[in-house]
Amino acid sequence: MDSQPPASPDSQQQTTSRKRRGIGRIGWAVIGAVFFGSLLAIGILPRLSQRSELQAAVKEASTVPSVNVITPRRAAATTNLELPGSVVPLNQTTIYARSTGYLRRWYADIGDRVQAGQLLAEIDSPDIDQQVLQAKAELAQAQANVLQSRASLAKGVSDLKQARANLLIARQTWQRWSVLVKQGAVPQQDADTKYATYQANLASVEAAQNTVNSDSANVKAAQANAYASLANFQRNTVLQSYKKVTAPFSGVITARNVNTGVLISAGSGNSNTSSTTNTSNTNTSNTSLYTIAAYDKLDVNVNVPQSLSPSLQTGQTAQITVRELPQRVFTGKVVRTSNAIDPNTRTLLTQLEVQNSDATLRPGMYATVKFAINRANTPFVVPDSALVVNAGGTQVATVTQDQTVHYQKVAVGRDYGTEVEITSGLTGNESLIATPTVDETEGLRVQPVAQTK
Repeated sequence: MDSQPPASPDSQQQTTSRKRRGIGRIGWAVIGAVFFGSLLAIGILPRLSQRSELQAAVKEASTVPSVNVITPRRAAATTNLELPGSVVPLNQTTIYARSTGYLRRWYADIGDRVQAGQLLAEIDSPDIDQQVLQAKAELAQAQANVLQSRASLAKGVSDLKQARANLLIARQTWQRWSVLVKQGAVPQQDADTKYATYQANLASVEAAQNTVNSDSANVKAAQANAYASLANFQRNTVLQSYKKVTAPFSGVITARNVNTGVLISAGSGNSNTSSTTNTSNTNTSNTSLYTIAAYDKLDVNVNVPQSLSPSLQTGQTAQITVRELPQRVFTGKVVRTSNAIDPNTRTLLTQLEVQNSDATLRPGMYATVKFAINRANTPFVVPDSALVVNAGGTQVATVTQDQTVHYQKVAVGRDYGTEVEITSGLTGNESLIATPTVDETEGLRVQPVAQTK
């Protein structure tokens, strides 16, 4: 093998120079790669971080449920309150007999309009007739006794006057004889005789006075007896007048409970049920003859809820309608209330008076009463779907500022069907879940979405 000739110094220098240039190019390439890598890191890494955060937010948003929220609104200051009412007569009474006997005849039947004092029925009562005759005879006898006692008293007074006159003469005679005895003109015996006469007349005056006093007492007793007989006579006369049964006031006969010939007992102690139809039983002692009701004015009874009772005032008017008369609107006026809340229904019994001169309305009708209520503190109104009723009471689901669910207890007022009033528990700034479900539990994070109307 041939050996190569040794390299020249110039060749060695060229080789070394080429090596150095190669190493320099590699270094510059590394430096460039590092520089460009730094630039890429500065520009790409924030974008990658933002992209990661955005993906996390999207992922989190996809797991947080969205709910429709609403804001409670204030109710109107003036609201119409419609309540059911019952029409009742302003004046209604049951007529009972005050005289015992048999019904001779009746003159009014159910549905008849009668005037005050009109004859409704007659009762045949021979017992009371005899009692009137007896009382009349006793009164005449008592009055005769009064006349006789007064005559005796008059005679006694006359005798007293005569006795007093005789006493005066006897006293004067005795006094004169006493003077004559002192003068010796007459004997003492004659004077004593005059004195005895004077004493006898004094006794006669005392006896006559006692007689007058006795006769005066007899007159007073006779007069008292006469007054008692007169009162008994008047009482029986009044009872006799009750044989004619009359209407106590103008109105309509709503019930007749007897027929001709039935035995009537005075008073209202017998058990008797009122009926609106003619009775066919003529063998019982019915004391309830008629039921009469006044129709010119009627009352309408309404039970007003406790929450609205302070808004009602005496004299306030309301519109009254009945289903059977759709074209008529009656005006009623509040005349009285019970001034007490019924603990069972929490309502206030209110009575309205309505004019019914044409007798269009009838007692017992079902009516609708419409009030215009002015409220100082108006409640909030929310949809009924926003309410949650559970063991904790009536609540609404609110969304707090940190977008979590919170259940707030509220008090419910009037129910309008699709909406209800909230009388307490809300401030008006809450965001309420429109339709809460069992999935919206307390503290759950949600995404609120304003519900559009």
